[in-house]
Amino acid sequence: MIGDVIGKPGRQAVEQILPDLRLERDIDFVTANGENLAGGMGLTKSTAEALFAHGVDVITSGNHIWDKREIYPFLDETDRILRPLNYGTDGVPGRGWSVYQALDGSDIAVINLQGRTYMQPIDNPFTDADRLLDESSEPLPPMRLVDFHCEITSEKNALGLYLDGRVSVVVGTHTHVVTGDERILPKGTAYQTDLGMTGPFWSVIGFDPASVLPRFINALPTRFEVGSGPVIFQATQVDLDPATGRALAIERIQQLIEV
Repeated sequence: MIGDVIGKPGRQAVEQILPDLRLERDIDFVTANGENLAGGMGLTKSTAEALFAHGVDVITSGNHIWDKREIYPFLDETDRILRPLNYGTDGVPGRGWSVYQALDGSDIAVINLQGRTYMQPIDNPFTDADRLLDESSEPLPPMRLVDFHCEITSEKNALGLYLDGRVSVVVGTHTHVVTGDERILPKGTAYQTDLGMTGPFWSVIGFDPASVLPRFINALPTRFEVGSGPVIFQATQVDLDPATGRALAIERIQQLIEV
């Protein structure tokens, strides 16, 4: 599971690293959060297809999925891009979860949720997860991955513990800052508060410091520009038991590369 991919530099890093990484580590399935893929804000069909062409199976997202309106029709056409489930279904394009087949033939459910603290007041991710897991017409396969796109660590912590034993993995995205708390929770769910990002290393969460710092120095509004220079690739690999869905191991992956 790859942390938020930031703009062209992030996409180029995925294209360079992921094909060989999949072979070296015998990886059966890959997700990447792509809501910052198109120029740093939003997603387009062409940028999504570039990730698919280089080994990403499913793109998850968050609040910035709506920044490029051209993606709206594509969200309804493909199940390989997810938007947060708890935006509801009334007039909202796309879907918040689906079931996919991994390279080894196993079925995997991917669920995209979004937090509410300091974010849009959308539906409750905890109770929406309950409805999906407990009330679906057909049970989800044992292997279940959750990308929780969320602002604060405590809300991510809470969801991880709330879903422990009911899903295979809960990882956070959105803050672009990797956390070192990867672990397997008591009931068998792999957890990490934030995957980090795949984007320019000498940056402010992927963006050129010159375009960000005025907001902190004198509160002037600025337009964020994607940073440049070396790119940090941040992801986490989780090994799962396909029969039970329980996590067997979790490992952070980090690599600095020139693009």
